[in-house]
Amino acid sequence: GIVFKVRESSKVINKTIYLAVGLNRDGKKEVLGMWLGKNESASFWLGVLTDLKARGVEDILITATDNLNGFTQTIKNVFSESQTQICVVHQIRNSARYVVWKDKKEFSKDMKQIYDAPTKQAARGALEDFTNKWNHKYPYAVKSWQENWEELTVFFDFPIEIRKIIYTTNLIENLNGKIRKYTKNKLSFPTDEAVLKSVYLALREATKKWSMPIQNWGLILNQFLTIFEKRVQL
Repeated sequence: GIVFKVRESSKVINKTIYLAVGLNRDGKKEVLGMWLGKNESASFWLGVLTDLKARGVEDILITATDNLNGFTQTIKNVFSESQTQICVVHQIRNSARYVVWKDKKEFSKDMKQIYDAPTKQAARGALEDFTNKWNHKYPYAVKSWQENWEELTVFFDFPIEIRKIIYTTNLIENLNGKIRKYTKNKLSFPTDEAVLKSVYLALREATKKWSMPIQNWGLILNQFLTIFEKRVQL
């Protein structure tokens, strides 16, 4: 999401534009929608996902998300077969926030042993080592890995090429950066409609180069066809 200042009832408040970007069957990136909201909640996400379904999204194989409040369970309620991967990059950032400067390098190196592991079993072993070493000093950072473990490690169930495109939401992060560039001169917006229009125009510019499939799409598509044989139709 991207936060903007928007006028409402004679006050300027923060509102967030949320984006969904998908890879279609041709391997091309596609903006599926944008939604303006004041806060994250299960009911808000239900509206977003219902909107996607109503506009023609029949199935989502894998969903990569930030660890947004109520989102993971809501995805299962609407797209019951979708597997949800929480963005590992966001998890790393959030964990490191609780660490003092002198420990950050060593702490980050130990975290890397978890998400760089070759298998889920090896990652679990690395998490145990990480817990034994850091839990006494940074229990909250360790707890967040433990509590979100299943959604943080979905990518281990897939081949390397698929792992690369689902373990992080960097694709949207990059898009958000381009939108910021196009809207940076606006300190605040007079209406919801004004901010939606500005972001829409920024998206049109930012996505003009999305004309080619992602790298290795032929190989990735064959992997998807093998794993999700009954759900992928060409």
